[in-house]
Amino acid sequence: MKTLIAIGAAVATLVLGATAQAFCGFYVARADTSLFNEASQVVLVRDGDRTVITMANDFQGDVEDFAMVIPVPTFIERGQINVAERAVIEHLDAYTAPRLVEYFDPDPCMMYEYDRMMMKSDAPASVAEEAGRRESARSRGVTIEASYTVGEYDILILSAKESNGLIAWLNENGYRIPDGAERVVGSYLKQDMRFFVAKVNLEEQAKNGFSYLRPIQVAYESNKFMLPIRLGTLNARGQQELYVYALTRTGRVETTNYRTVKLPSNVEVPEFVQAEFADFYRAMFEKQTEANDNRAVFLEYAWDMAWCDPCAADPLSSEELRKLGVYWVGQPQKPGRRPEVLNLAQDVFVTRLHVRYDSEHFPEDLVFQETGDRQNFQGRYIIRHPFEGKATCDISAYEKSVRERQDREAQQLANLTGWDIDQIRGKIQFAGGEQPVEEPWWKRIWD
Repeated sequence: MKTLIAIGAAVATLVLGATAQAFCGFYVARADTSLFNEASQVVLVRDGDRTVITMANDFQGDVEDFAMVIPVPTFIERGQINVAERAVIEHLDAYTAPRLVEYFDPDPCMMYEYDRMMMKSDAPASVAEEAGRRESARSRGVTIEASYTVGEYDILILSAKESNGLIAWLNENGYRIPDGAERVVGSYLKQDMRFFVAKVNLEEQAKNGFSYLRPIQVAYESNKFMLPIRLGTLNARGQQELYVYALTRTGRVETTNYRTVKLPSNVEVPEFVQAEFADFYRAMFEKQTEANDNRAVFLEYAWDMAWCDPCAADPLSSEELRKLGVYWVGQPQKPGRRPEVLNLAQDVFVTRLHVRYDSEHFPEDLVFQETGDRQNFQGRYIIRHPFEGKATCDISAYEKSVRERQDREAQQLANLTGWDIDQIRGKIQFAGGEQPVEEPWWKRIWD
């Protein structure tokens, strides 16, 4: 059986800045999670000690082989568990994804300066089966604190005295736990954490008509604002991709035990990148990961949910946000607030974090903190198209400036991706049909 350990990226056998100025430009493409294989998505709604976590995964295979084991900081009741809509997470992914935008040079013969704005029902097992399962658990020092069926999932809340007893019981009951898990599991037990265990109920899965596994949601209160990822690395096939979307009232969310690094943004790139944006973004992210010794958590987006510019997708509605657990939207924040403003996605700030991790470089779980920083930031990459209309004046100076700009774009692209500069230049249609001539290095010293 393949066991998914959320909350990490999907693994093999154990898976579980800019300011508020207008950016303008035309949206062209986005770098959503589909660009990366084995990518897990987690939505964290945080307000004080209240957390709603929504976990999605890209599990492929027979649903009979799916299971999930998650350390949780407190006991979870049936009413705190829900099955979410995948479409809402897909919308959040699209809204926050890094994006490519384009500008068009105006007619160089016109007398104005081009403005370069930078921019439900429970179905428990039979009484005999349940009694046998609980007795087996007790013999291993494991307590089944609760048993629920939520949507297509059968869910157990477990506590244990010792890690080896818990692991033995999980293995006996079809949750294949890899070698070396005792130390990690033991560290969670020392923190008085419980384990949320989910399997697919095949009968309920057949009833609901979905061809995929829907995300699972859990709501709880704890002063721990963290995401357990260590179990998901024990026998993973290399590095894992994880996207965290944090929704708060206060501002940007960052990790406290790893560096949170903004990805390069507002960079102009050659026109051909429009057809190769997926390759560009993967190469750029790979180079940034290596440059930070594979130990950084990257900020891809931080924005007030009420708007966007340019928009890779519309902001989420209040109804969608409430489905993710943002319980305060759609409710009056101040006495006397007009009813018509209640449907806006007010007082919600979204942070999108992207991390590529393994056990060597991420030996600790991710620990987060809310900040009061509401400065907007987005991963944004820019294409500037030269003027292609009929010129009514001498544009040789303009073409020279465009060639110089195109060469700068080539160099920036090579620096971001590690791609060969000569191959990049070979794909560029330089203005006037000629490549810029590089000046001698010594001439640039005194000029």
